[in-house]
Amino acid sequence: MNKVDVDVLVVGGGPVGLSTAVELARHGISVLLVERRPDTSAFPKARLITTRTMEILRGWGVHDEVERTGMPREEYLAVGVGSSLTADDFVRSAAELERDAPQSPTYTFLCAQDRLEVILRRLAESRPEADVWFGATMTGMSATADGVTATVRRTGDGTTPGTGDGTTAGGGTATGTSTTAGGETVVRCRYLVAADGSRSGVREDLGIAVEGPPPLGHMISIMFEADLGFLPPDRRAALSFLSDPPCAVEAVDHERRWMVQTGYEPELGGSPADFTEEVCLAAVRAAVGVPDLPVTVLGVMPWLQQAKVATAFRAGPVFLAGDAAHVATPQGGFGMNCGIQDAHNLAWKLAAVLRGTAGEELLDTYEAERRPVAVRTVDESLNNALITFAMMEGRLSMREAIERQAGRRSCEGLVLGFGYDSGAVLPDGTAPPAPADPYRTYVPTARPGHRAPHVWLHGPHGRVSTLDLLGPHFTLLAPAGAGWPAAATETARLTGVPLTVAEISDADVPDTDVPNTGTTGAGASRPPGPLVSPTWAKEYELGPGGAVLVRPDGHVAWRSPGGPASARTLTEALGRILSRR
Repeated sequence: MNKVDVDVLVVGGGPVGLSTAVELARHGISVLLVERRPDTSAFPKARLITTRTMEILRGWGVHDEVERTGMPREEYLAVGVGSSLTADDFVRSAAELERDAPQSPTYTFLCAQDRLEVILRRLAESRPEADVWFGATMTGMSATADGVTATVRRTGDGTTPGTGDGTTAGGGTATGTSTTAGGETVVRCRYLVAADGSRSGVREDLGIAVEGPPPLGHMISIMFEADLGFLPPDRRAALSFLSDPPCAVEAVDHERRWMVQTGYEPELGGSPADFTEEVCLAAVRAAVGVPDLPVTVLGVMPWLQQAKVATAFRAGPVFLAGDAAHVATPQGGFGMNCGIQDAHNLAWKLAAVLRGTAGEELLDTYEAERRPVAVRTVDESLNNALITFAMMEGRLSMREAIERQAGRRSCEGLVLGFGYDSGAVLPDGTAPPAPADPYRTYVPTARPGHRAPHVWLHGPHGRVSTLDLLGPHFTLLAPAGAGWPAAATETARLTGVPLTVAEISDADVPDTDVPNTGTTGAGASRPPGPLVSPTWAKEYELGPGGAVLVRPDGHVAWRSPGGPASARTLTEALGRILSRR
């Protein structure tokens, strides 16, 4: 039997599992991902990518590829309601795209999950630290004194990825370099991340319960191909809720792929088996409103509409992420995004502990930070679903429903405005923003715990966002000439924690590019500069000599409103953030 040693085992190869592997690899951590499916998803499933997730994809260098693969947001980031897509009562309302423009260097986008998974898988497989095994099922696991031992059965091509010299591509030691199809591999790891979906076998094995209402509906997704080019622009939307019969139509691409979502009632004898090709064709044609529409049914998938959160996100060396930890209704498009941000939060913490630069207590902050966000996200997805239910039951008119649904497509307060409260954040005594509409309205703040605000800077090669300066290391943002680079260099030397320093001048933006100023000493690097913005210090609420320390996941960990620069102060702050004893 083959044996593989790896830092982290990721179970599940959907967007969350793949994102976990990508982010761990970016931190230099050896990771093995196992996914029971032989390939990435054939179904679109999730489609909306929130602003925050697009920022993460931008940091990974695949933002442009996702945009090329996705749908034109100007045309499809809208909601429609009506009896059918062609009915006289159909109305459409688009989100206010320009409303969110100042808050990020990117924006909400639409890219179907089946296409996104291909991009993320390719990215994960391109990293030498990561092995990705599709067609592989974890059949057992047990905690050990130094981690987890798991058994993985390969059902794919019958080979175990390796270098042929006894090591995995991710750098872990492996005994044996191949196995027959159906053979087993023993995987020894320090930590395991379960991203194995809403029916997580890992969560069940750990005995972790979930909280939430009963299932909201037994659903069927019918993916089909049809030419709907005859629909005018005012009937094209990412999502349309239809009443005759009750269903939803989703755009999968901007060409020929679409989905109809409908339901069945088991208590009345309904089941997925009822959805024969004939029934599916009739459902699609009724939704479009064209009885003789040429249609090809591409697939049928049953699923449960749920709103649930696990009671715990960790059990010893095992962590839950994505749908294994929280399941949102699809209305709002939050589920996949919340899971990808789980990965972004957890990966740097695992890396710091594995490298020995942080204490084990840092890992306790994963649940402390992510579970409250998950609870709020799931609740808001449920609120969105209740609007649709009210329309379907006649308690809201179509016009009222569309106005509420379109208004809630703008959710930057939810996806950008949350703040963490844990041992990995050092409070500075300031109060969080309190907007009147915390779902829609995002108020930028550099208060510790919150996402570092986006501010456009002028650099040697043109405009750059403050967010482009961040990750995968801690980043210190400070006024030019305040002495923080020297303090950061000393802190990096004392702690062994790499620090990036970005000095920003408050001078007026120059008309021409400026030269590269190079880097600081060992362990603390600076991006090419100088960087210039006359407003950034005000937006980050810094006085002369102040500084902000941003974590690898883009959230502010510590803020000093004023100087002087101090290696001792910075070192003490970093030690507390990382739970160093």
